Amino acid sequence: MTSIIEVNKLKKSFGDLEVLTNVSFTVHPGEVVAVIGPSGSGKSTMLRSLVHLEEVTGGSIHIQSEALVEDGKYSSGAKIKSITSRMGMVFQHFNLFPHLNVQDNLELAPKFVKKESSGELRRRSTELLAKVGLEDKAKVYPAKLSGGQKQRVAIARALMMNPDILLFDEPTSALDPELTGEVLRVIKQLAEEHMTMIIVTHEMNFARDVADRVIFMDKGEIAEEGTPEQIFGNPQLTRTKSFLNKVESN
Repeated sequence: MTSIIEVNKLKKSFGDLEVLTNVSFTVHPGEVVAVIGPSGSGKSTMLRSLVHLEEVTGGSIHIQSEALVEDGKYSSGAKIKSITSRMGMVFQHFNLFPHLNVQDNLELAPKFVKKESSGELRRRSTELLAKVGLEDKAKVYPAKLSGGQKQRVAIARALMMNPDILLFDEPTSALDPELTGEVLRVIKQLAEEHMTMIIVTHEMNFARDVADRVIFMDKGEIAEEGTPEQIFGNPQLTRTKSFLNKVESN
């Protein structure tokens, strides 16, 4: 099966600090990959590099067989824009525009980037708000929403661009525990629809339940990867066992 994402020997440094060291992995179409690991292990930097929010200092990233960066050399600006437009990113802190209502938040990017008609935009925004259970919040402003509702709006907004790949950077870490479930339910529904996703998460039960594959990162490298059964049920490395024991005891 052809990979939809192929990462090879990725490196990233901030001055003398090496944040990513020789990171390599592939993702297949329709696969859900959960990335776990301690704070500072490079998870978010790796994820952000896939959509060119971070520039790497070495290695290659191919998206749908096209090079975003090859051996540390980036493609042209137009090609980067074309490649990254196929990916949606959902951040930890929502990033909604406070002066726009929910529906306008959803419609802004496709209106200006894809020049879609207002009728088509309204149809899809209405459909996606229903998908995330917020059809009654179309005209509400972000300040009136709970954190869980804001994050569901952010997911719907990412889906408005019809991405082939969705990336999630700790999508529930800013939420109260009782609001986490409603966001995870939406992501699980997307997984059941075979959306290709990489999810950086600290929700171990969710990773175990939803992911096809789990990547454990530590100190800027992939220490171990495998199925949820392998990683959670029979980790091979002491550092993986130690991390999981700490997480589960908290």
